[in-house]
Amino acid sequence: MNADGHKKRITLSQIACFIALQCALPFSTTALAREYFNPALLGIDGPGQELTDLSAFEEGVGQMPGNYRVDVMVNKTSLGTHNIDFIMYKDSNGNSSLQPCLSVDTLHEFGIRTEQFPQLAGSGDCADLSAIPQASAEFVFNQQLLRLSIPQAAVNNHARGYVAPERLDEGINALLLNYNFSGANTEARRHDMTDSDSYYLSLRPGINIGPWRIRNYSTWNRNTSGDNAQESWDSLYTYAQRNIIALKSQLTLGDSTAPSDMFDSVPFRGAQLASDDDMLPDSLRGYAPVVRGIARSNAQVIIKQNGYTIYQSYVSPGAFEITDMYPTGSSGDLDVTIKEADGSEQHQTVAFASLPVLQREGRLKYSLTSGQYRPYDGDIDKELFTQGTMIYGLPAGFTLYGGGQFSQHYQSLLTGLGKNFGTLGAISIDGTQAWSEQKDQDKQNGQSWRVRYSKNIVETGTNFSIAGYRYSTSGYYTLSEVLDTWRDDEWRTNNDRRRNRAEFQINQNIGDRLGSLSFTAMSEDYWNSDRQMRSLSVGYSNNWAGISYNLNYSYNRNTLDSDNNKTYDKDQIFSLSVSIPLDRWLSNSYASYNLNTSKQGDTSHTVGLNGSALEHDNLNWSVQQSQTNHGVGNGGYASLDYQGTYARINSAYSYDNDQKRVNYGIEGGVVAHANGVTLSQALGETSALVEAPGAGGVTVNNQTGVRTDFRGYTLIPYVTPYREGTVTLNTETLPDDADIGLTSQTITPTRGAIVRARFDTRVGKRVLITLTRRNGQAVPFGAMVTDSRSVSSIVGDGGQVYLSGMEDSGTATVKWGNSTNDQCQIHWQLPETTPASGVVELATVCQ
Repeated sequence: MNADGHKKRITLSQIACFIALQCALPFSTTALAREYFNPALLGIDGPGQELTDLSAFEEGVGQMPGNYRVDVMVNKTSLGTHNIDFIMYKDSNGNSSLQPCLSVDTLHEFGIRTEQFPQLAGSGDCADLSAIPQASAEFVFNQQLLRLSIPQAAVNNHARGYVAPERLDEGINALLLNYNFSGANTEARRHDMTDSDSYYLSLRPGINIGPWRIRNYSTWNRNTSGDNAQESWDSLYTYAQRNIIALKSQLTLGDSTAPSDMFDSVPFRGAQLASDDDMLPDSLRGYAPVVRGIARSNAQVIIKQNGYTIYQSYVSPGAFEITDMYPTGSSGDLDVTIKEADGSEQHQTVAFASLPVLQREGRLKYSLTSGQYRPYDGDIDKELFTQGTMIYGLPAGFTLYGGGQFSQHYQSLLTGLGKNFGTLGAISIDGTQAWSEQKDQDKQNGQSWRVRYSKNIVETGTNFSIAGYRYSTSGYYTLSEVLDTWRDDEWRTNNDRRRNRAEFQINQNIGDRLGSLSFTAMSEDYWNSDRQMRSLSVGYSNNWAGISYNLNYSYNRNTLDSDNNKTYDKDQIFSLSVSIPLDRWLSNSYASYNLNTSKQGDTSHTVGLNGSALEHDNLNWSVQQSQTNHGVGNGGYASLDYQGTYARINSAYSYDNDQKRVNYGIEGGVVAHANGVTLSQALGETSALVEAPGAGGVTVNNQTGVRTDFRGYTLIPYVTPYREGTVTLNTETLPDDADIGLTSQTITPTRGAIVRARFDTRVGKRVLITLTRRNGQAVPFGAMVTDSRSVSSIVGDGGQVYLSGMEDSGTATVKWGNSTNDQCQIHWQLPETTPASGVVELATVCQ
């Protein structure tokens, strides 16, 4: 190359690319002990200028020590997101790496058995991880991931999906209110009919104080027809509830209903302590068999069901058992493969079937309820009663369960046994003996027997179950049937008391192209009447080229309308529905056709259009036109449903030959907390309060219509209790004058909590500052600029640094080395106006 070639100007960006390329290439030569960056390369554009200390980039992961927010994984199990301090560490071989500074308490929170390794304490604030043999830590910077590899013997044996109790968040203290109002105004179109109005309001106020959840549910109704008006206000329940994490249970004081695992559900006012399965890890909920085997070496265990891998783990030599598989919601034998270290394999089959009354081996589920009988009819005596139930999983697929109900006029005992037969399905059988005394009647006793069975035939895609068959003798009464007779008026008879009840359901997958078929049947007969209730339904569904269609047939005989105390004779109904996507012409829209015909009634045909609109599909709309025979004539219907930030609003208009109707409604929630009052969509049982102070109008990912209010607050109405969840803000909707350090926050709420998801927002102007020193030279490339909020940015080419969320005036420290001569301070004063680009540009001297 000639001399002129050597004089060609080399830009800083070319140097940066060259350095990055060298970092990416394997360093195979043994001449250098480590990668080396020549800092002089950064001084080509300004010979003689001071250079930034790049030692941190020459070793380890090539990043500066400091505090990073990272995802933590221990042996491939996620433990959430944490703020971790990282320091430069040099091992005994002289190799440097960026390692986490974890305290002994932090390691204990991560599920590591710190008590077995007293040398972990070391001599400083950072635990000495080398005290655990074969333990290591790896910081994957580009993924912001910290991987901890800990021998299994040093880790607590928790099931997959386990969340440590100390990580559960009881939420904030708050007042909350859910409301739902709906109204309808009907105008008669015939002289023999009258106009009518109907209004409904439900209120669910509540208070959260620490772990306690106090709730009420009240409703108001008003109906008018001509000159007649009826109005009522009812309080359905009031209770206080809290979780007992140590017992994995819920304590309820006040109005509620007893569990219905064994007995018919009974309303009460009193106290209840009952197991809460949601507190269990996902892998321990529901029923699944225990898989046992023997490994000859450090082996890999793979468990498949229906061709899908549902579990995979590693075991040490010797006998093992696996108890934390996720229930799949279906049945099918488990195919277990044990891959030994030498490559050989063992195979075994474990039979599996699922039934709600079955429990995993060693799992105890219980409930204890005591209080007053709380019927909806106020004339009935509020008699005291107590109910207790227990379900326990035994070895070999057996489950033992039982319970009792006790009051002054009623006593019953139940015992049952469940069994998983594998390829033959799963079954449970229980019997109940009851002793009862109705008002003005002799004492009676009787028995009730119940059988439940389910089976899934994987080969044919068939799932069928007898959901229940129950037979009761003439002397058997339930608790409610007996206590309902103890009242002040003369009504003391039990009508339509069940004698036999049978339920059958089958679902058949015919194939990917042939759709699916379902069949359901139910039958009941009674001791006190000749009425026999029969119900049967058959359904078929399929789709073709995006067009979905469903056919359904139902047969019902002697069904009862309990509100009007009316029994309906047999009827047969057939329906056909077709839905056709119209995305080619109108996005997010469908055309529909529905046919409904009844043997005892009319036949109607309905065509319509429906779909969603707006940026986040907040608005749902529908337009329909129908035609009905037998003189009913034509009818129409149109509706709008908008899911907003502060409420859900709906309205509709309909008409037919008899009447015209306008109906409307609104539902939402209000939460008063330490930072003010926030309006929201209707709240679920467990919610999250998003705090991004000063950042208004920011949307939350995967939450339709949820965005922060003008103060930067909003509520996510539904989150899952006792599970780790992530709240993520959409940065594209951030205001021009706002920025956030982290876009996601992890939450782990308890039941009924309103947990806080706080985001560190920086509200202010965006500034591009050119920094020079007193000698006129630019601040070195790679220097760190840290403001009063401890927010740091890196100086780029030509001394330029980009800062966001800046106040109109302030100071910051610039540092490019360890000595006092390698740092300076800047002061700025921003102009009152902001350019159209949204970024203020200015130059300042670093003093």
